[in-house]
Amino acid sequence: MAQSFFGMRLRGILPATLSMTLLFSACSSSKPSAKTVVLTDGKEESYRQAMDEMKKRHYDQAALRLEALMFSTRATPLEDKVLHSLGEAYFQSKQYLLASEIYNRLLQQTPDSPFVQDAQFQLARSYEKLSPMYELDQEYTVKAINEFRIYLDQYPMQDSEQINSDVETYRELLKLKPDNAEYRAKYESAMAALAQQSPAKYSMSAIPVLREKLAHNRFSIAVHYARLKKYRAASNFYEQVVDSFADTVWNEPAWLGKIDMAVKRGKWFEARQAIEQYQQLFPDKHDKVDATYKKVLKKFSTP
Repeated sequence: MAQSFFGMRLRGILPATLSMTLLFSACSSSKPSAKTVVLTDGKEESYRQAMDEMKKRHYDQAALRLEALMFSTRATPLEDKVLHSLGEAYFQSKQYLLASEIYNRLLQQTPDSPFVQDAQFQLARSYEKLSPMYELDQEYTVKAINEFRIYLDQYPMQDSEQINSDVETYRELLKLKPDNAEYRAKYESAMAALAQQSPAKYSMSAIPVLREKLAHNRFSIAVHYARLKKYRAASNFYEQVVDSFADTVWNEPAWLGKIDMAVKRGKWFEARQAIEQYQQLFPDKHDKVDATYKKVLKKFSTP
């Protein structure tokens, strides 16, 4: 009953409240004594039961057990295991905000844990899952991009061809000498490296998609302001797309919007500059700005 009550409370609180709870817990923890580090059979058994629930995909039940262990295993050998498993339980049950809080906690409290690499990747994925439709606030989109970039900085892609070659080489050698410990170790190492490539590949493919959404958001805000005839505000958002999202499909439409806003504001010099830059960037699309360009040039020829 106590575990269920704790689990219900943890799910019910606001994300900010959970963050404060985690912070206060970390701050109030004093240096553990020898007694704190030694785990009781009860904690180990409870963790084992939680893992049994995870194997059955009973993620809510697993989370209840792990929530009860989260604070009692602080500064013990089970700490990172409990946090990693709880993060996974939340992620698998689509509680992505809670998952992000737990993965952040693991990264901060147990930086030497073997789960750190996976936690960094899962943190990015949690924010990616929280990223909403382009019309809404894009806070989590920005966070997801940042965390995927951190992952790639810390765990960059290796040479895939070399890894694949090593896997095939040692697989064939093991067929000839299946008891060779050195071949076995190198084969397992190559397989582990191959497995680690998947998160890096995922991260590299996720970032452009998230950037497209972010650019779409900025572009849609510019269009909204333009419809309201708030041309200066619209110009600022078109400028954001032009400056920061040149690699997206929204770059060229943003240039057209920027030109249109300069004309509507009577900023003829800015309009001329923007048109000439557009012509250089998109030489096959001159027809889209030819009429506007003639109109702008007349402003310079008129005495």
